[in-house]
Amino acid sequence: MPDKPSVLFVCVHNAGRSQMAAGWLRHLAGDTVEVRSAGSAPADRVNPAAVEAMREVGIDITGRHPQLLEHDTVRASDVVITMGCGDACPYFPGKRYEDWKLEDPAGLGVEAVRPIRDEIKARVEKLLAGLIPAA
Repeated sequence: MPDKPSVLFVCVHNAGRSQMAAGWLRHLAGDTVEVRSAGSAPADRVNPAAVEAMREVGIDITGRHPQLLEHDTVRASDVVITMGCGDACPYFPGKRYEDWKLEDPAGLGVEAVRPIRDEIKARVEKLLAGLIPAA
């Protein structure tokens, strides 16, 4: 992996799980990791319950917008984390792929999104520990 690894989080709508994961990684890694997120069928906006759940822990994702998953984005990433995007995510040899089974927060209230947010944080912390060697 290069000096600054890149991680792509992918879910269907790029409005909940992938946005929260990207928010956590940006927050925890700072500028040591290039963070991307995309969706196979992007929504019009980020899920308001996800925005509120992240705001509760001091992470602002209000300025983020769902992005369409493109082959070049996958190709440019070292690690691709999928979250229920099915077969829509292209495969490129040499990339590290993980599939995180997480409940989709679409249509859920903030109370139901909080446990998803917390599970994503734990997974991002584990991911980060494997990306950045301890100083």
